[in-house]
Amino acid sequence: MKQGLLLFAHGARDPRWSLPFEDVARRVAEREPTLNVQLAFLEFMTPGLAEAGQTLVADGCERVDVVPLFLGAGGHVRKDLPLLLDALRAAHPRVQWQLQRAIGEVDSVVEAMALAAAALLRTA
Repeated sequence: MKQGLLLFAHGARDPRWSLPFEDVARRVAEREPTLNVQLAFLEFMTPGLAEAGQTLVADGCERVDVVPLFLGAGGHVRKDLPLLLDALRAAHPRVQWQLQRAIGEVDSVVEAMALAAAALLRTA
């Protein structure tokens, strides 16, 4: 089964805002060369979730894990994203679309942020 990863971020008007998210997508793709990785945005930037999902489907992905690159599961993750995923499921019913936790709720990410914050204090 060909697997895809759809990283989902908020988006912003400033194009520089997406640079760290593009870096995450690049690093995942380097670590998992058989995984098809796409980055999508809720608003202001492209591609959107539907377009990125379509790219994964066109590349033959049969399972797509969606990872919200949000620090917490606020309204966009709890309300907007499930509706967008429902549309993808309806458009591509043969693909398994699996929503994962918001990245900021993963313990290793919380720990990395704590270490980074403490390190910033030491270098200030």
